[in-house]
Amino acid sequence: MARIPGGSVTLEDPRRKARRVVRLEPFAIATFAVTEELLAELLGVPSRHPRRPAVGVSWQRAIRFCNALSEWEGLDPAYAVDAEEVRWHVDSDGYRLPTEAEWELACRAGSAAPQYGPLPEIAWTAADGLRSPQDVGGRMPNLFGLFDMLGNANEWCWDLLDPARGEERVFRGGGFSDSAWNVRASVRRGAGPRSRHDDVGFRVARGGFDGQDAAQGWSAARDEINAIEDGPILTGWRASGR
Repeated sequence: MARIPGGSVTLEDPRRKARRVVRLEPFAIATFAVTEELLAELLGVPSRHPRRPAVGVSWQRAIRFCNALSEWEGLDPAYAVDAEEVRWHVDSDGYRLPTEAEWELACRAGSAAPQYGPLPEIAWTAADGLRSPQDVGGRMPNLFGLFDMLGNANEWCWDLLDPARGEERVFRGGGFSDSAWNVRASVRRGAGPRSRHDDVGFRVARGGFDGQDAAQGWSAARDEINAIEDGPILTGWRASGR
């Protein structure tokens, strides 16, 4: 886990033509994406390529992995799970998925550019002609020491893609088969919480915060408001201008 200092991320909503600044408290995030080896150890699933990022993992399974990892290390789980419903206990210091704002701050590591370095040096993309993700840590890290924040495998985040469209959850970062246009710090896509994709994995974060149902750029109240407003948020909140 790498400790990420507090900071700010400016996000914009293209539908409303509005911007907001998200101020984040310090948090921790994994240096690498969760690997097949670690997923197998905690959830008892097969691991053919131990050092590759665990892909084909649904958002719901990622949530359950986070709770299992917390319990394994004697921490209070970050999530309360009741069938399809998941609630984040924001004051828990257990393992969890990063919020979108946390992910973006961690990915950029102080850079204002779409990528934190030249893509051939930092990311596995379609330009490499791959058919599967590569072992984690094979390309250069960002200035926070985080590997594969861009390329190789997309990563689930906590947030809804667009509350007006239902339960789809965000994934970020781009994968091994994505073009450079989709391997940027600001690109956000998503899918249903039970869906699985061969280029979507996840990395864990930690950090507990004061408050209830709101932390690190996410708010249950904001989700409720956005869900009932007219018209879809086609791209949702994203990094300003990039």
